[in-house]
Amino acid sequence: MKSLKGHFLVASPHLADPNFFRSVVLMLQHDEGGAFGVVLNRPTNNTIADVWSLVSQLPCDSRDPVHVGGPVAGPLIALHTDLPHSEMEVAGGVYFTADKESIIQIVTQPSGTFRLFVGYSGWAAGQLDAELEAGGWLTEPATQEEIFSDYSDLWNRVARRIGLEILAPTIKHLRVPDDPSMN
Repeated sequence: MKSLKGHFLVASPHLADPNFFRSVVLMLQHDEGGAFGVVLNRPTNNTIADVWSLVSQLPCDSRDPVHVGGPVAGPLIALHTDLPHSEMEVAGGVYFTADKESIIQIVTQPSGTFRLFVGYSGWAAGQLDAELEAGGWLTEPATQEEIFSDYSDLWNRVARRIGLEILAPTIKHLRVPDDPSMN
């Protein structure tokens, strides 16, 4: 089994689950025991400042949205670029933490980019592999730049790139005559 940790899962147009319609999930873990990740393109209407009093008494004026990481309830999760406050590296220079004290530091004294998530996306052992085999998801290696990019058109950008990569081998083998007018 090839781990998809650090990859995007891009919902195929055929995926029937409304929780994942046109979603891009960053895989945080994927092994024989199961998988989990966070949906990158599901912002809530609440800003970090709106919900911060539930986390800490320290002031916070961030107007960035809190994101819905998926349909499974769980702790507040941060994706960030601050190595000292990381629990694990997810992709090149992108770290994960659910530790409350680390999240407080990341938000109140930011030394890099971050996003906060409520909930997560989870799969039991073998479940994600079955969904992949059925064509529910497309995959693509994730980059720090795209993880923290504009989430409003993320699905379109990544899905288009995957589509071009799927078509590229076919296009490369097309025979183009030396003189296109002979076509």
